[in-house]
Amino acid sequence: MNDTKLIGKCAMPAVGMGLWKLDNDIAAKTVRDAIEIGYRHLDSAADYGNEAEVGDGISAALNEGLCKRDDLWITSKLWNTDHRPEHVAVGCERSLNDLKLDVLDLYMIHFPISLKHVPHKERYPSGWLFDENTLEMQIDPVPIYETWAAMEELVSSGKVKNIGICNFTTGMMHDLLSYAKIPPAALQIESHPYLTQNRLVRLCQDRGIAVTAFSPLAALSYIPMNMADEGESVLTELVIKSVAERVARTPAQVVLRWAVQRGTTVIPKSSNSNRMRENLQLFDFDLTDNEMAAISALNQNHRFNDPGDFCETEFGKFYPIYD
Repeated sequence: MNDTKLIGKCAMPAVGMGLWKLDNDIAAKTVRDAIEIGYRHLDSAADYGNEAEVGDGISAALNEGLCKRDDLWITSKLWNTDHRPEHVAVGCERSLNDLKLDVLDLYMIHFPISLKHVPHKERYPSGWLFDENTLEMQIDPVPIYETWAAMEELVSSGKVKNIGICNFTTGMMHDLLSYAKIPPAALQIESHPYLTQNRLVRLCQDRGIAVTAFSPLAALSYIPMNMADEGESVLTELVIKSVAERVARTPAQVVLRWAVQRGTTVIPKSSNSNRMRENLQLFDFDLTDNEMAAISALNQNHRFNDPGDFCETEFGKFYPIYD
């Protein structure tokens, strides 16, 4: 069973399939199999570089009658190099074409970071570098309000049903809400027991904005990228293992249940069919209030995905967006 959370006028399933780092050669089959297993929420992005293959998987599932298009919630994201208003619709159209869709359920600004535009015909996805030969990352400041106005036009044109943002802070949220004609339907942020972001989550919930937690299993997403090590795994915490024993579930299921029970949507990624099934099996058990509090108390404000770190080490550009 995959419960839903209301978002805008639609229903976004509380557990989605994260598609970041899903290899191109298995993406189509993995997406098709995920839909057969029961996933109805797919979290994609232009920057993931696999939307054409994801689109093949969606098409295969629809052609086989595994579900109807209206049963699916499909998210994509505007990349940093397409923030200028004249590029927003082009970026959205590219994702729609690759995903083989007429409309997106949710389209989000991927980062509050605007980089110099790279024409899609020259390189797509463009990544963080303006020039791959010189390894140069170039900032092209565009006010969020300009990008957001173009995002709102996507709703008016019928290309997307909802618009949202990713990786925003509370200050950024207050600013956006002060001028948005169409408020963001959702905010996607890194969140897990080591980074609970309670104030940001509460702000969104107070304003009726859904929160999606990426990297909900914390270091697990970053160990293969050498951005975390095995010793940083939240799954080895004694409180997690103790709760897992009580409810007869895996530590990963406990962490995902904690996230859902606190009112956030989660998008774990796995290409292993058994783990994919386990990640959906979160709605026939509950954590006690004491267990919820104990898991939340693991918070260290530990962020694994921080442009203020990786932009400098990888691209030689210091670009912090978090204090």
